[in-house]
Amino acid sequence: MSTQNRRAVIKNLLAGSVAVGASSILNACAAETKNDTGLMKLKGNINHSVCQWCYGSVPLEELCQAVKEIGFGAIDLIGPKDWPTLKKYGLYSSMCYHGGNVSLTNGFNDKKFHEQLIKDYTEVIPLMKQAGYTDVICFSGSRNGMDDETGLKNCVEGLQKILPLAEKNGVTIQMELLNSKIDHKDYMCDKSAWGVELCKRLGSENFKLLYDIYHMQIDEGDVIRTIQNNHQYFGHYHTGGVPGRHEIDETQELFYPAIMKAIVATGFKGYTAQEFIPTGKENKDKLASLKKAVLICDV
Repeated sequence: MSTQNRRAVIKNLLAGSVAVGASSILNACAAETKNDTGLMKLKGNINHSVCQWCYGSVPLEELCQAVKEIGFGAIDLIGPKDWPTLKKYGLYSSMCYHGGNVSLTNGFNDKKFHEQLIKDYTEVIPLMKQAGYTDVICFSGSRNGMDDETGLKNCVEGLQKILPLAEKNGVTIQMELLNSKIDHKDYMCDKSAWGVELCKRLGSENFKLLYDIYHMQIDEGDVIRTIQNNHQYFGHYHTGGVPGRHEIDETQELFYPAIMKAIVATGFKGYTAQEFIPTGKENKDKLASLKKAVLICDV
């Protein structure tokens, strides 16, 4: 056998072994255990949540029922108008939207949006306090030719106008890290280092970063090391399969059990929300994917 053919055979054998191994491990991670009442039993090391927008075809009430049946207690990215529905099912709004026009592109890095943003957050923070919620999302906005330093200064100026109110009400404002390579072209807060610098300049425990694992794998990689080195600045996590933002199983490149273990090792007590777009056509298939993802992440 020639050297070239031998290498090809070994490569194929190894590829098959890795694929089978990864599938077996993930299936083992997703093995369901039940408590005495017959409901699914989670380990309690991860506070699980799910982003509503990924299940657009599933009515919110149906999603709430599924979340209760799976056995966790929170839904992400919910605005004030839908909080009563979550309350009805005894579920928590683990990451809130304000009640205004939420925009990823018109953010705190541009002073012309500050007046409206300050109004939106000033209105929602007291409502969150009344409802018992503690975390609200924000965005940097697009660059539109702006340099990093100007964006940082503008974000600091705008966020400092609302941080005292957030601190007074026990609310944490969290800026999401999004990739600018595939999904959100020109988004400014697209690297952990930029977001961490913003946290340092603001110097408040009531401002954190929402570390989206999917987005940061695309734009910078090195996910576990980044979490280990910067976890004090991360207040929330989102998942998603890379590439494609679909299921977090063996069909994609990230190994979520290891990532979740790294998060737990930092002492993190916040929420980790599933934010992948399920590939199933029927609602029952989409919710089955959610259940499997929760089990994969339940380390």
